[in-house]
Amino acid sequence: MFDSRRLRTFQEVVRTGSYSAAARSLGYTQPAITQQMKALERELGTALFVRVGRGLRLTEAGETLSRHATTILDTMTVARQQMAARTRLATGRVRLCAFPSANATLVPGTLSALARQHPGVDVELSEEEPPESLTRVVRGECDVALAFTYPGTSGGGDASTAAVPEELVEIPLLEDQLVVLLPHVHPLSRRRTVTLTDLAGERWIAGCRRCRVNFLHECAEQGFAPDIAFTTDDNLMVQSLVAEGLGVALMPSLVLNFLRHQDVVGRPLAPPSRRRIAAYVLREHLRVPATSLVLDTLRRTADNKLGC
Repeated sequence: MFDSRRLRTFQEVVRTGSYSAAARSLGYTQPAITQQMKALERELGTALFVRVGRGLRLTEAGETLSRHATTILDTMTVARQQMAARTRLATGRVRLCAFPSANATLVPGTLSALARQHPGVDVELSEEEPPESLTRVVRGECDVALAFTYPGTSGGGDASTAAVPEELVEIPLLEDQLVVLLPHVHPLSRRRTVTLTDLAGERWIAGCRRCRVNFLHECAEQGFAPDIAFTTDDNLMVQSLVAEGLGVALMPSLVLNFLRHQDVVGRPLAPPSRRRIAAYVLREHLRVPATSLVLDTLRRTADNKLGC
């Protein structure tokens, strides 16, 4: 690796034709210029100048270096600028994996804020439900995963409720209240809140694996096993089935922030039940400036959602 200071001094000696002239131009003493050139020659293992009278003439090696010096210095300058930009959080690529309702709510606001404030940060987006999204972080297939967990169900034997891998750091973002979806003509739709036992005799539409495990757990806590008529990961389909009177459903309120069927009403569950939404990263990625910036922006976006 070339010492850029010595290389720039070399360029000035070539331009001015002598050590003394280069010293005057750069504001150095002549011995300092001489020492730098000798050090550069030792570094390269060859002489760069020969004396001709009172002046200097480039050797063949010196001619070669002179032809490439500008390109070398320009490349080093660009590299320094790019590294400085990354350190200032101006550029970088972050691979973000999120579950569908987060991609529809938290992620767009985060990407919008990043585009305005740090356009050099490039976010590569993919979609996956937990726990698969967490596994992708551990395998190095993405840098940040947005995932949700339900109190009381994590760490069980089912793969959908497996504990968070110990390699990952959890950054809490928000708690998402669960609501019961009812057809707008349902007798309980006029209540402010509903209980699961109020609906023990209903047919149910269940969601993704992790949500379904939590739903069964909550029903068991209330002393009944629900009659699950349909199962689907499609949030719109869940609401459409409810709207047609084919069942009721337990759904995170985050979904209703961006998707609400006109013939469906959502009523908070009593007592309240919530899922935790968090970002997950490998510990060493917390030191990557662009990743840290994405996490900070996700926190602010989640805070804004809570304040709505």
